[in-house]
Amino acid sequence: MKKTPARKAKTVRSKAISKDLGVSPVEGAFDEIVELIRAARQRAVRAVNTELIELYWRIGDYLHHKIESDGWAKGTVVQLAAYIAQREPGLRGFSPQNLWRMRQFFAAYRDDPKLSPLVRVLPWTHNLIVLGQSKRPEEREFYLRMAVQEHWSKRELERQFRLAAFERAVLQPPRLSPAVRQDHGAAASVFKDAYVVEFLNLPDEHSEADLHSGLLARLKAFLIELGRDFCFVGSEYPVLVGGRDFALDLLFFHRGLNCLVAIELKVGRFEPEYLGKLGFYLEALDRDARKLHENPAIGLLLCASKDSEVVEYALSRTLSPALIAEYQTQLPDKKLLAAKLHEFYALNAPEQATAKPAKKASKRGSKD
Repeated sequence: MKKTPARKAKTVRSKAISKDLGVSPVEGAFDEIVELIRAARQRAVRAVNTELIELYWRIGDYLHHKIESDGWAKGTVVQLAAYIAQREPGLRGFSPQNLWRMRQFFAAYRDDPKLSPLVRVLPWTHNLIVLGQSKRPEEREFYLRMAVQEHWSKRELERQFRLAAFERAVLQPPRLSPAVRQDHGAAASVFKDAYVVEFLNLPDEHSEADLHSGLLARLKAFLIELGRDFCFVGSEYPVLVGGRDFALDLLFFHRGLNCLVAIELKVGRFEPEYLGKLGFYLEALDRDARKLHENPAIGLLLCASKDSEVVEYALSRTLSPALIAEYQTQLPDKKLLAAKLHEFYALNAPEQATAKPAKKASKRGSKD
């Protein structure tokens, strides 16, 4: 079998890496075989998961129609679980509770062609979490799409529910400057209005140095909170302008937006003058660091707090592609956000949903 250009390039890279690390060519070739085994194993796991979810879907479909048409109840499902255990001893995953969840799983997504492909991609444990903790169809769709897009683990998915990610996405969209909206149309789906960094375990009174060092120490967790496609470039990134040295707190690159992302940290509330320094850094990055194929850099001010009106005024006239967001060291009050979300949907519900039905016209015609 001929090597494809991609495989040839990978072989060249492997040989170069092996040479740098002092690994023999034979060991480098062995590494290629190991990578093939790992890739095949991942494909096999995905294929098994797809088949398993398809099986659960079909069982859920069967149970749903038996319950609807033949009057099966939970007692019958218990008998079914016992029968499966008797006929297939040692087979796991078909307890009465799990069989009932399969029925709920099918009933939740059977009429939604948009989501049924997504549930087949995620593991069963992910589906159970979304199904069990979501209260609205929109919430289920949000977590399913984000879990697939961001490759959330089971643990991270549970964390996002604790963070009330759906409620915050609906109630608190990111604050973008006009320049960001113009030059980076997809930025609204990339950035957030608030980032939760409870994993830092920072005290109420902390310094910028504490925040900075904490984010570097838990960089992997911070990258997950930032979202997919963020790549770390540097800390205290050196900026030289007019013979003077400056240092940018954190620098990242976003693959989807194809641009550098500068992050400045502030442990106090947002002040309008912060945008001036951030704009200075962005100009320096665009002139001296940005490559020809990249888009203009974006700046993110991460503050401990911000006033919405002050932010709106500050961003409305700035020419810099900037965003202003909060960092939160504690988990949000999910009950409060849920109440606000309920109010939000109530206020935005179609008028006809709350209007009283019109009275039916009398069947008896007038005898004029």
